[in-house]
Amino acid sequence: MSGFLAGLCVAALPLLAAGFWLGRRTARSPSLGGLGTPVEHATFETLHTASLAAPPLRAGLTGETARKSVRRLRTLLGTDALCLTDQDTVLAWEGAGEHHRDQIMERLAGPLETGRGEAFRLDCDEPYCPLRWAVVAPLTVDDRVYGTLVACAPRESAVLVRAAGEVARWVSVQLELADLDRSRTRLIEAEIKALRAQISPHFIFNSLAVIASFVRTDPERARELLLEFADFTRYSFRRHGDFTTLADELHAIDHYLALVRARFGDRLSVTLQIAPEVLPVTLPFLCLQPLVENAVKHGLEGGTAEVDRSRISITAQDAGAEALVVIEDDGPGMDPDRLRRLLSGEVSPSGGIGLSNVDERLRQVYGDDYGLVIETALGAGMRITARLPKYQPGVHPASPLTRD
Repeated sequence: MSGFLAGLCVAALPLLAAGFWLGRRTARSPSLGGLGTPVEHATFETLHTASLAAPPLRAGLTGETARKSVRRLRTLLGTDALCLTDQDTVLAWEGAGEHHRDQIMERLAGPLETGRGEAFRLDCDEPYCPLRWAVVAPLTVDDRVYGTLVACAPRESAVLVRAAGEVARWVSVQLELADLDRSRTRLIEAEIKALRAQISPHFIFNSLAVIASFVRTDPERARELLLEFADFTRYSFRRHGDFTTLADELHAIDHYLALVRARFGDRLSVTLQIAPEVLPVTLPFLCLQPLVENAVKHGLEGGTAEVDRSRISITAQDAGAEALVVIEDDGPGMDPDRLRRLLSGEVSPSGGIGLSNVDERLRQVYGDDYGLVIETALGAGMRITARLPKYQPGVHPASPLTRD
């Protein structure tokens, strides 16, 4: 990400130069409302216009984003007309001479193939058309040409050739950042799919076996457990949203625990203490349930011998700007050195969704200060603490879960 931001800063420097050039062209008075010299005023206007053109381009190069940004880009260059194209067509045109669309597209084969800009004369029979010259600047990301920026003017200008190239480079940086955003989205989606794929098959098999055991002896109990299983799997495999609320995640945990209790009976004791004010807090989807599954797995199945009884506590407290979630079990615990290697990815978890997966997702969303805090030792159980900011830019829950 830092590389892209650095590229953005580098690309902004030519815009300052373009602002300086525009200021020299448009300077009319020695002072403009306390904003400094005409050149300084023009530089400010250039940066302001660039900031307005950037957001649409961060969504990629489409007809809609081109239409939203082309007017700002034309203002940056001060040309009579400007258009943005993709590989096949003119996406948006701003200014005079729109009848030149086809002529321009016919001349783009070379720049689109080579990624090099060029300038050419426009042939026009329209007596009132001011356009006689076009400058083509390719829009490239990772050596791939996405399209072009074409600036049209009444006459040939070396300054326009340079300015169009620099603005095109700035647009390319925005498209590169858009590519990064899409890659990040795909990565998050892949992680969600991986989380779903890692849901312990043993839990699914054991749950179905428990339900089957009640079919003849207690059909009503079997029906209730089957609904719990359906609700849990529906939540785990839902299609929409990277984030959920603490209330929804705890609801899914309740379904999970109902199935686990049906299997282990009195051997499992779970207590919950949840502050109502933290229920709306947003967190990464399928983030706490794996921690509870880990507590169950290690509390009842983690030792060399079967454990007679396991106690698990789940608390969620209001901590000012954060919600503090603690999941604790009295199982056999873990060697701290093995835990460190698990979190660093040096060793793989024995089953289910690893703690390292949850820890990494929290750090990606909230920053390195918000990783899991795990306290454990052999024979001392395990205490896992997750801090969740009540507000984080870009972190929004999906719409309420509905039945398909």
